[in-house]
Amino acid sequence: MKWTDTLEIAIALADVHPDADPQRVNFVELMQWVMALPEFDDNPKHCGERILEAIQAAWIDEV
Repeated sequence: MKWTDTLEIAIALADVHPDADPQRVNFVELMQWVMALPEFDDNPKHCGERILEAIQAAWIDEV
């Protein structure tokens, strides 16, 4: 998974953190959680606020 795989990341986060409210996860924590996903393999420098917002929005839609 890369940063641009927002829906795939959102699905994985929903599976790994089923009790988390995606609206309450701050971007620092969200970035750490994404990078901790076993399938994730991308450079942290390629991440920005827009990508994190897209991941968070997809996650909200997923739950």
